[in-house]
Amino acid sequence: MSSPAPDAAPDGPARVDAPRRALPWQGLPRTVYLFRVLGMGLGLLPVSFVLRDLHAGWMPWAWSLFACLLWPHLAFALARASRDPFRAERRNLYLDSIFAASLVPLMQFNLLPSVLLLVVATADKISTGIRGLWLRTLPAMAVALLVAGACTGFAWQPHTSMAVMLASLPILVIHTLAVALNGYRLIRKVQKQNQRLDDLNRIDALTGLQSRAHWQQQAEAALHRSQQRTGASTLLLVDVDRFKDINDHHGHAVGDDVLRAIADVVRRVAPAGSDAGRLGGDEYVVVLPTSLSLAESTAEAIRAGVEGLRFPRLPSLRCSVSLGLAEPPAAGLTLREWLEAADRALYRAKAAGRNCTASRDAVRTPQR
Repeated sequence: MSSPAPDAAPDGPARVDAPRRALPWQGLPRTVYLFRVLGMGLGLLPVSFVLRDLHAGWMPWAWSLFACLLWPHLAFALARASRDPFRAERRNLYLDSIFAASLVPLMQFNLLPSVLLLVVATADKISTGIRGLWLRTLPAMAVALLVAGACTGFAWQPHTSMAVMLASLPILVIHTLAVALNGYRLIRKVQKQNQRLDDLNRIDALTGLQSRAHWQQQAEAALHRSQQRTGASTLLLVDVDRFKDINDHHGHAVGDDVLRAIADVVRRVAPAGSDAGRLGGDEYVVVLPTSLSLAESTAEAIRAGVEGLRFPRLPSLRCSVSLGLAEPPAAGLTLREWLEAADRALYRAKAAGRNCTASRDAVRTPQR
């Protein structure tokens, strides 16, 4: 029996005249090969016990040995030699089902191993993830069963002895667990990929702060809590002073270093429960879970932390930020109004000479 493909497979075949499109599937033959060797090899056990009990001739034995021992290696060689490994493996999966079905009449329809081979072969096609493959292999299995049955005269001995039952256990247990573990590995891989995608959506790649979209979701929730009087919140806007001059004089790489360093200050100073994000460019935004008076202290700590930044490659470089604070708007107003209020406060700080903090009622300049 074959194994699940390592990743979800496309429904249609790749073009033979476009080798580049087959490159992602170059590792498929080896993955399937290992499970095919395991499944076919274990499947030979109950087949051999049945053939022994039936005193079968050399032809059933030869066919069984070819299907269970030689075919997995031949299938691997054919797939590796193909210009389109995916198409070759899909053909091999059809042949897996044909070989499994052909063994059933050779065992004179011995019930347990016959059902086991057919079910495992079909389940393998489902687990590949190739849409509709298991359905398309059913006619091939039926034809193989009829042809092999005609060759044996449809001899019928469905009784399964205890020895055959015991010989059927390895494929039932070992192969099933191996396929299940492979499926678990694929699920974990998808989960990790989804987690990485979620992180990319939530985290700003440059600064490590929340992305704008994710921050807006968190800010909406904080605003709702404040308007319901279930928690204090203050909005803080942080804008880098004369950031364009830094980029123009020192280059964008240095500008990125400055943005990352300021983000580190914001992350370090902001109290637990804060939601800090990057709005874009040189502007940061933080929802502080505190009253305005406490938020002013946090803003001053951020301002002082940025003012104290030093850059080893550019010892003379200094930077500063202007900050605007706003309390939540009245019930019925939205995050937009909250941001606009903080933005107005920010421009008050800019107008006051930069490197200071402003709110609706006051401008707080640093002590010199």
